[in-house]
Amino acid sequence: MNIHEHQAKALLKEFGAPVAQGVAIFKTSEAMAAAQSLPGPLYVVKTQIHAGGRGKGRFKELGEEAEGGVRLAKSIEDVVSHAGEMLGNTLVTKQTGPEGKQVNRLYIENGANIARELYLSILVDRETGRVSFVVSTEGGMDIEGVAAETPEKIHTIGIHPDTGVSEADATKLCDALELEGVARADGMKLFPILYNAFVEKDMSLLEINPLIVLDNGGLQVLDAKLSFDNNALFRHPEIEALRDLSEEDEKEIEAGKHDLAYIALDGTIGCMVNGAGLAMATMDIIKLYGEQPANFLDVGGGATVEKVTAAFKIITSDANVKGILVNIFGGIMRCDVIAEGVLQAVKEVGLSVPLVVRLEGTKVAEGKRLIDESDLDVISAGDLDDAAQKIVAAVRG
Repeated sequence: MNIHEHQAKALLKEFGAPVAQGVAIFKTSEAMAAAQSLPGPLYVVKTQIHAGGRGKGRFKELGEEAEGGVRLAKSIEDVVSHAGEMLGNTLVTKQTGPEGKQVNRLYIENGANIARELYLSILVDRETGRVSFVVSTEGGMDIEGVAAETPEKIHTIGIHPDTGVSEADATKLCDALELEGVARADGMKLFPILYNAFVEKDMSLLEINPLIVLDNGGLQVLDAKLSFDNNALFRHPEIEALRDLSEEDEKEIEAGKHDLAYIALDGTIGCMVNGAGLAMATMDIIKLYGEQPANFLDVGGGATVEKVTAAFKIITSDANVKGILVNIFGGIMRCDVIAEGVLQAVKEVGLSVPLVVRLEGTKVAEGKRLIDESDLDVISAGDLDDAAQKIVAAVRG
């Protein structure tokens, strides 16, 4: 689960991280009071959407010449003017896709005098099984580009779970970021704070880009992105309360209600599969034959008729779906349950696109019989390769 920048900064501030003063607003009429509550005279007006690249983004409604989604303001009047242009409009960035995202809230923040911009993130390193810091002196930039062009400028430092951030770890981080004087002293304090926040709140990602060195030498968190492990949210109701459903795909929200593993994609072939590995293989073979999957959907090993019905409804609610591939290998999951769910869903929502079904495993004969005896216009497949070729052919007409 992701949260907004202003929420992330408020959380990090609770742990003792240095952040600038700021106020979140939801209406243009709130902009003046928000700016007046800050020291000024320089302000920053930031769109709050769950996507990166806001500063270089463009509003659909304002044209190519308009400023992006992060703007400097040298007066309260400028803050109000920017807020009026940004709220309610659609910001397109490299991460939103061409459809963009509507801006429903802004963060008005006090400006900062920046001497240097650094990059810092914390994540779980799958290679070592430890929480690791990833840092670079090249802050404020696309970190993927830095990794590709100058990988020697990115440093990864793993943290032992028994000790947390030791003095030696903090020293390594300061050296990697080339911190001296006040900034070095601030870093020695800040790095354990960020690690503790990451661990205590069950985060999957903590990213600060940039972490800045101010002209007085101190460190400050200028931007923050936090993501949390969904499986641990039951331990953190205060985090779950920060969830902004308007930033999430409606189909993914509905899938969550039924405990379905669903991720919306941009393709044309909807997939209903049991098992994450089989789902990945199904998406791969669809791409192999020249089409794109419209979703990742794992109904799991213990799906009920109701769960399968819900999954089918979610797939068919996607206007981009031009065909559906049901690919079930029944181990724990029974093929007849999948068949019953599909039949139930079709009765409720209808079927207006081609449907290819490949069943194998537990109760496969019963499942195939249910499909064959129905009045559904279903294309049967013998194996995954056959199924993929048939659904691609059907979608292409």
